[in-house]
Amino acid sequence: MVAPRRPHRRSPTAWAATVLASLLALLWLTPLLFNVMNAVKSQRDFMQGSALSWPHSFALWSNIAYAWTTAQLGPGFVNSLVYASVGAATAIVVSALAAYALAVLRIRGAFVLFFVIYSGTIFPFQMYLIPLYKAYLSTGLYDTHLGLILFYSAIATPFCLFVLRNHFSTITPEVREAAQLDGCSRPGILWHIYLPLASPSAAVLFLFQFTWIWNDLIFGMTLASSASVRPVMAALATLRGVYGGTDVPAVLVAALLASVPTVVLFFILQRYFIQGLKLRAVG
Repeated sequence: MVAPRRPHRRSPTAWAATVLASLLALLWLTPLLFNVMNAVKSQRDFMQGSALSWPHSFALWSNIAYAWTTAQLGPGFVNSLVYASVGAATAIVVSALAAYALAVLRIRGAFVLFFVIYSGTIFPFQMYLIPLYKAYLSTGLYDTHLGLILFYSAIATPFCLFVLRNHFSTITPEVREAAQLDGCSRPGILWHIYLPLASPSAAVLFLFQFTWIWNDLIFGMTLASSASVRPVMAALATLRGVYGGTDVPAVLVAALLASVPTVVLFFILQRYFIQGLKLRAVG
């Protein structure tokens, strides 16, 4: 007869860790709570009360409508979705092809080419502002959707190449050799072996680069001037500067709206997060 299993008892250390994590989570969520409290207020309610007081009115939908249309947050929101999605995806595709050539095919001068590409992440991004601005003015790319897509794709490529090159280097050559013996071509090896094995890393890279592009402010304001082209963070900065003194709750609502896509994307890709960061070797 099998003896009944005793219920698992958590140690005092585990309980202390749980309590500490709960307190830290509550502390982290406190500013968000005050943001939501003031975002649902009307402008009159906000001006007559305190920032710490509970709302006496519910003006969330009117604040969203004001921020989305009157303050022109909507075009910036849509623009950032396009820039972040296309830019991150393009960078991953280009980096996967380059990583395969540098780490697997071992073309001539592979290390020099890798160093030249990766050097784009070594220098401060502020160094690129004036040359980029002048180049975009002279080529007609300034204040265009294509110009921002090209820039974000290029700026995200070096880090993606660094991660994917390291990941491809951990895959043992026997896997590739076995595929070659079975008659698989070099593009087929990339498509059927290397890319599926790198899918968790690619998902994490997409999350990182999407978040970086979405949160970018300085390049969005430098390379674009019109509301129809500027990304969401530039639109949010304009909203705070132009409309902030007249409708503060609308600014808080806009900040909440601007944070939604990255949070949703993280929850969608969270199961790939730890797996992609491990970058396990295949053996």
